[in-house]
Amino acid sequence: MRSTAAVCSSVLPIVALMTALMAALSACTSAPTNHGEVKGAPASSREMGQSDTNRMATLAMRDNLESLYLLMDKLYRRNPAEWKKSGASREEVVKRVREAVEKRETWADLQGKHDIAAMSLALSPDFKADRVAAFIYATADMIVTAHGGKIEFFLIDGLDAQYLYNAARNIEIAVWMLTNRRNSAGQPLLLSDEINATERNLSFEREFGKIVGRLDLLAEFVTEKYRRAGISYVQNLLGGSFLQFLPVR
Repeated sequence: MRSTAAVCSSVLPIVALMTALMAALSACTSAPTNHGEVKGAPASSREMGQSDTNRMATLAMRDNLESLYLLMDKLYRRNPAEWKKSGASREEVVKRVREAVEKRETWADLQGKHDIAAMSLALSPDFKADRVAAFIYATADMIVTAHGGKIEFFLIDGLDAQYLYNAARNIEIAVWMLTNRRNSAGQPLLLSDEINATERNLSFEREFGKIVGRLDLLAEFVTEKYRRAGISYVQNLLGGSFLQFLPVR
């Protein structure tokens, strides 16, 4: 028979191996890195005047504009010479563009142009002013125009699904232009995404993709607006007749 010491000496490596394995498994199954949590907009009495479609459009507009402001900041960080054409600081120009978009004001460098005409000018190789501000303002203006010129929606407001769909395609075209068009010196209009031997940065494409996705989803949802209203009406009728609690005494 093997001695107790011999048995223990043979078991100890196994125990050590099992301990290491359990530690590794614990590390693999631990909670993932915290990437934040979903946060809804604060409640407001204005919601009483909004249908589900109005509310969805309002939230999508808010998020799309925030995506554009984020892209503006990122573009300025990669193209600092641009904001210096417009103001004393990057933050100041971002604030001015935000106010111009949300107050439906004009942007002087775009020569009074709006919507796709403003986008075309901002993405012209010969454009000399602050291209970042002009491009973000023009893109935001195009999206707002596709929503009937509004950034908040109520029961009296209507949306055209085709215009929303067209806005999504305009975003895709604009991203292609940023990637492929060159100025007179042969340089990209603006530095954005970059893929090379040492770096792979596609954060701009991802953020633009979020805007396209929201616009496409809203366009499809709007096409079903009247159908969903009819279905909800029938569901409410059926619920009134068949989904009531029964007396128990």
